[in-house]
Amino acid sequence: LCRVDPYGFERPEDFDYASYEAFFSRYLVVLTRRAIKWSKLLKRNKSIQKSLKVKRYIRKGIPNEHRALIWMIVSGAQTNMEQNPGYYHRLLEGEKNDKLLEAIKTDMNRTFPDNVKFRKTADPCLQHALYNVLVAYGHHNKAVGYCQGMNFIAGYLILITKNEEESFWLLDALIGRILPDYYSPAMLGLKTDQEVLGELVKMKVPAVAELMERHGVMWTLVVSRWFICLFIDILPVETVLRIWDCLFYEGSKIIFRVALTLIKQHQAFILEATNFPDICDKFKQITKGTFVTECHSFMQKIFTDPGSLSMATIDKLRETCREKLLSQG
Repeated sequence: LCRVDPYGFERPEDFDYASYEAFFSRYLVVLTRRAIKWSKLLKRNKSIQKSLKVKRYIRKGIPNEHRALIWMIVSGAQTNMEQNPGYYHRLLEGEKNDKLLEAIKTDMNRTFPDNVKFRKTADPCLQHALYNVLVAYGHHNKAVGYCQGMNFIAGYLILITKNEEESFWLLDALIGRILPDYYSPAMLGLKTDQEVLGELVKMKVPAVAELMERHGVMWTLVVSRWFICLFIDILPVETVLRIWDCLFYEGSKIIFRVALTLIKQHQAFILEATNFPDICDKFKQITKGTFVTECHSFMQKIFTDPGSLSMATIDKLRETCREKLLSQG
């Protein structure tokens, strides 16, 4: 039994090897089929243009060997990197803000303690790459600097790209463009989106919204880590990567699709809760088990279960939720 997964994460004591093996042998067939299709697509055209076909391919999963390249292209990170040659290294060589370095250093050992590639003893130890990417980003985007949660995201990017500079530009795509204002000091975008999720649940799973309201549970208590860490450490690695495939291509509404699917699928289970701690516990439970491990069927569900979800709807809700938050502030 392999105690460590292909990404370097140690499997928990209670890991269910049998059901994982059963899932993975089925999933391997899917991956092989997808890999052949992607290779053909990439052979024909080196540059990937946005199209319905590419969107469909991405929703069905990007094979790991192409993942870094496709993320770079569809997020705009590739273009930015090519237009700014040497920029990343100049950031690392320039003047440094000591307070920023201190904050990043503090979080180094807290980042993926369960991943063998981030241990001091690892060779190469990915902590060095992670430190560089975060330091460069903090100096590139001074309005954000460094904020907890960014270490996990940058860490995942490094595991996939195995390249500091690419990870830096992908982090820039996420924080600068894809996620609206999640990591600024006031975290207004993050707070807004948690409220937006609350509104969407009212529309699509009203019984759960009613339960939350009745027991005075604020959405931020149960879902803030979903948004801050983009499901890292919440859902299984393979599933997170599949979510990110779509996030880089389709933008932040994917996060709402995932959140709504988790809530809708487990509606009956959540509604068994009779008090405040019980509700919080149920929300921890719904991110575990076969439903989320079977990433292929899970990803099909996020595009069907929540029903239609347009960017226009989300933008409208963001506007009203943001105004409400600002008036309370």
